[in-house]
Formats: sequence, C-alpha cells, structure tokens
Amino acid sequence: MSNIHVKKMTGACGAEVLGVNLASLSNSDMETVRQAYVDHGVIFFRDQKITPDEHIAFARRWGDIVINKYFTPTENPLIAEVRKEKEQKTNIGGGWHTDHSYDADPAMGSILVARQLPEEGGDTLFSSMYAAYDALSPGLKKTLEGMRALHSTARAFGAAGFYQQTDQGGGMKVASEHPEVSHPVVITHPESGRKALYVNAAFTTRFEGWTPMESQPLLDFLYRHAVQPEFTCRFRWEEGSIAFWDNRATWHYAANDYHGHERLMHRITIKGVPLG
Repeated sequence: MSNIHVKKMTGACGAEVLGVNLASLSNSDMETVRQAYVDHGVIFFRDQKITPDEHIAFARRWGDIVINKYFTPTENPLIAEVRKEKEQKTNIGGGWHTDHSYDADPAMGSILVARQLPEEGGDTLFSSMYAAYDALSPGLKKTLEGMRALHSTARAFGAAGFYQQTDQGGGMKVASEHPEVSHPVVITHPESGRKALYVNAAFTTRFEGWTPMESQPLLDFLYRHAVQPEFTCRFRWEEGSIAFWDNRATWHYAANDYHGHERLMHRITIKGVPLG
C-alpha cells in the first residue's frame, strides 16, 4: 500500500508530495507522482538524499535530458549548476520566466535539487499559466487565439544580454547566435489538455507579424497579469528539498534576498515536444 500523500499548496498551483523516496520509486508510485505533476504544475519533495546519479535516473524516467548551453555544468554535464557566490549580487533566475522557451521543442520540466542553502532567503516563487489564461477576458482570449510569439536567447544570454552585464557573466557562456523560434501565445498542454499562456519576459521578443514596438504594450500587460498573487505559490527550501516544475504550465522566480551567502542548486532539464 502506498504511503504517498499529495498536499496542495494554493488554489492555483503547487503541491508537496509526501511519503516518497525518489531514489527508489516504484512504478505505481511513479504514476501518482506523474499525475500530481500534471495536476498542479509544480511539485515539491522534502527530506530527499539523492546523489547526482539518482537525480539523473529520476529525470530519465520522464524523458530525454537537455544539456543547458549557458550554465556551468557540474562534474556530470547532464546536471547544471545554479550558483550564487557570497560576493555576487546577481542570482540566476531572478526574474519571472520559464526555462528553454527559446528551444524549438521547449523543455517539459526542470528538476532542481538543493545542494547548499543560505540560512534564510532564497525561496522560489511559481505562477500558474493555466490560472493566468483562465482569468483573461473573453475578448482578449479571442484576440490571443491563433497568435504566435517569437522567443530567443538574446535578451538573457547574448553578448549584450542581461547576464553579461552582471557579476554572473564570468561563469555564464555567451549565446553567439540567437535564432528566433515561434510558439503559440496560448498553448494546449500536451498532457493535461488545458489552455495556458505561453510567453515570458526573459525570452519572448515579439508577436509573430508584429514589430517589437507594437508587441511590447500587450506583452507588458500579460506579464503583469500573469503574476497576480492569486496565481502563485512560494516554496521555502530546506536541506533535502527538490522542486520539479512544468515549464509549459508555470513561470518561476528565484528570490535574491540572501546577499553575502552562497546558494548552490543542481538542475536537470527534460526535453519536451512541439507546442500547439
């Protein structure tokens, strides 16, 4: 008999999955975890003591692993470091975004394991793009249906991008090319079948067929709309914590409130499918 308990965190997104050991997850318990992931957009685990190899093995149960081209890898290239040193002022992920929307097949999910934490601070916030879409007016939903947006690495990882202008630039690889990829502004999630908003400030450059100047006012409205408190949850990290979020259904934001302390996380990103 399974001891798994799924504890919902907020009305919009997030659930803690209790009573599991991810290093020895049975097939039946895996299906419970999978359904929680689909239902809640982001799931959290406590008191896990997984090794890097076990981190990789758990990720592979979901799909192929995508190697991030810009983050510093750990000793195993399949795992990326998300690190902020004591002396650094800028963190990684300190703005609302979703991972790898600049890929033609955007990332399905990201599995983040806490390795070294500050005594306080460093929470991660999540927002539901299902809830953001559902709360739009019927008129704006009709406008966005059928629209597409272009996504690129330029704003974040380009030579003139955000990170190269900060103290994270020395450890971040530069994107030498910035091919734009096109995705629907409103996607139908490939597993849940629900509609979700799919743009984000880090990687979306403009609407397809629109100029950047024409696009920005509507994009700015959507960005503000999508992070209303009613759509969000907040996760406080502890030793042994793991977060696994759906990049098609959520945005996330890493709070940068622990200056003078080191924070190290290990992230694996899982390949997705074309979005429609």
